[in-house]
Amino acid sequence: MKKSRFTEEKIIEVLKQLEAGRKVSELSREYGVSTASICAWKSKYAGLEVSQLKRLKELEEENRKLKTLVADLSLDKVALKSVIEKTDGAGSARRSAARHRALHDERATRLPIAGRGPLQLSLSAQTEGR
Repeated sequence: MKKSRFTEEKIIEVLKQLEAGRKVSELSREYGVSTASICAWKSKYAGLEVSQLKRLKELEEENRKLKTLVADLSLDKVALKSVIEKTDGAGSARRSAARHRALHDERATRLPIAGRGPLQLSLSAQTEGR
């Protein structure tokens, strides 16, 4: 961000003169700034004392740092979620394969033993073997 030529004290001084009745055009010539700059200062700093303005600057800087911190933490959160989803997805595939094996083993134990009854397979079971 561009550093202003004027300190907070000087800006407040200009605004106090403006409030005292001096014209914007006079002040702009005296201080070598545009009338737009003075109007911008007025909209931003009108009614503030020097100590309040310094506190405002400190709060703006702290706010900027906190926003950066929140952005960094949000990126970390997204990255961790991505890792968890990838890990959980692989774990799900392994669990699914284990369930499939367990189900297959359970079905195999329920098959009738030769001589104890007829072996009955459904049509879908016969096509699965192919």
